[in-house]
Amino acid sequence: MPLDRQGNAADGGLHSVMTETQLFAPQALLASGWANDVLFEISADGDLDKITSDADPGAAPVAAGPVVPGMPNLHSHAFQRAMAGLAEHTSGGDDSFWTWRDVMYRFLSRLTPGQVHSIAAQLYVEMLKQGYTAVGEFHYLHHDPQGRPYDNRAEMSIQVVSAALQVGLGITHLPVLYGYGGFGGAEAGQGQRRFLNTPQELLEIAEAVGDHFPGDTQVRVGIAPHSLRAVTPDSLFDAVAGIGAVDREAPIHIHIAEQVREVEDCIEWSGQRPVQWLLDHAEVDSHWCLVHATHMTDWETTGLAKSGAIAGLCPTTEANLGDGLFAAPLYLQAGGKFGIGSDSHISVSAVEELRWLEYGQRLAHRKRNLLTDEPHATAVGAGLYRMAAAGGAAALGRPIGELAPGRRADLVVLDAESPVLFGKAGDRILDSFVFAGNQNLVRDVMVAGRWRVREGHHDAEDSVLEGFRSALAELAE
Repeated sequence: MPLDRQGNAADGGLHSVMTETQLFAPQALLASGWANDVLFEISADGDLDKITSDADPGAAPVAAGPVVPGMPNLHSHAFQRAMAGLAEHTSGGDDSFWTWRDVMYRFLSRLTPGQVHSIAAQLYVEMLKQGYTAVGEFHYLHHDPQGRPYDNRAEMSIQVVSAALQVGLGITHLPVLYGYGGFGGAEAGQGQRRFLNTPQELLEIAEAVGDHFPGDTQVRVGIAPHSLRAVTPDSLFDAVAGIGAVDREAPIHIHIAEQVREVEDCIEWSGQRPVQWLLDHAEVDSHWCLVHATHMTDWETTGLAKSGAIAGLCPTTEANLGDGLFAAPLYLQAGGKFGIGSDSHISVSAVEELRWLEYGQRLAHRKRNLLTDEPHATAVGAGLYRMAAAGGAAALGRPIGELAPGRRADLVVLDAESPVLFGKAGDRILDSFVFAGNQNLVRDVMVAGRWRVREGHHDAEDSVLEGFRSALAELAE
């Protein structure tokens, strides 16, 4: 599909759909809690202008089910959707994250910018249909297969941002700083050559993305130092200072403490564990998102919570890769905030991420109903949803995650006709949504005041799927 400078379909496409001005919901989860007979008034730029409960619908369109905030997806490697399922054959040895990474390196060695666009567009349609309304794209595939920058160093970044805008998904783009193959500035390997940039080159990519999509409120730009093993202290600090000079509130995301080997290598390099080193040496605050943080001591867990940073949790990927379990009960007790991401996209389901976040803790502690959003709260599914929506919004630096005046009109209408939701009200709705069955209960999805999914379908899903099929056919040659 031809795209204009803003990444929109040249014939107007989805991005030209008129913003709704009103929506009436018989039930809705507002920032203040559940309310009945809610009238949403939406501004021309896609913000929630006014919200009135116990209202008369008047001539407003009526939502066909309960309305809840859209879910942010805070951690994505879009191209990996096309390799989902390709790493599920045993190598005959001791399979781990590191052997999976070798499969991933081989897969990405041939990807072209056009293929990356097609893969990302398909993924983003799937996200929307599952109730995700924004994505944090942790993007490290920068260069051509020989490791040479494209004529426009930001070419790959522009392709994934354009894919998000094409299908109507909000995006926080996080170009990745990747400079080394291990702790202490070890030389990068051949499989990493498409990733490599200096801090200055990375900042040029971030600037180019902003320049390519000027004034588009659906595009946010931050940075992502890949991990402590892929940067040096100097390059990390240079990149953070550089983006801070442009935008003091820019999101900063980093992989950390995902694997035991990573922790052991960090201790050998620095004498400290990864989260401990980061908290001691960087000014970690609410603009940071620490992705995975799987292997932490109690001190690190409470320290991360007190920092105000967001823990980026990806339970389906963490399970698929054999990473381990995040210390969620202690972290929440310490006041920690989290969001969810689909990461490698072995699954693209917010429900599955939330379900396995709780189920992992149940299996580890052999208890039930462990994760709630308040000390005396009782609704586990609803609490998980609220916490992930708020934490994901903070991590992406986007005014979403709750339904309140001044926030973006990002909302999800659940299917009131589903047997799972019969007779349910209030928090029971979200408890059932998260835990009761595998049918997708997302009916309609609005992003920034525009309907992107209606009755379970995205307007562009057929053409996007055809592009995805073509990309995979080319890769199979």
